[in-house]
Amino acid sequence: MARKTRESRLQYGLFATPLEEMIADDNPVRVIDAFVDAMGLASFGFKAVTASQFGAPSYDPSDLLKIYFYGYFNRIRSSRCLERECARNVEMMWLTGRPQLA
Repeated sequence: MARKTRESRLQYGLFATPLEEMIADDNPVRVIDAFVDAMGLASFGFKAVTASQFGAPSYDPSDLLKIYFYGYFNRIRSSRCLERECARNVEMMWLTGRPQLA
């Protein structure tokens, strides 16, 4: 089963400039990204799940934790609102890497 992969932050796509240039150096999403990447989620028991031949591809656990932290800091509690933010908010696009099917 295919896994979801991330787009490069330096790639041109939806916008005329890459996402990396749209996020300021002092933006809090950079702290969230660096913190989760430095945690070493495997030592806490997080592991990537591969689906059988049925079902949707899985997301990277670190991406889900980043989304959760972003929602906590921005007072977004609803999973539906977080999903909407991932599709329309440039900060969330940068943070998650706009996951694509591999």
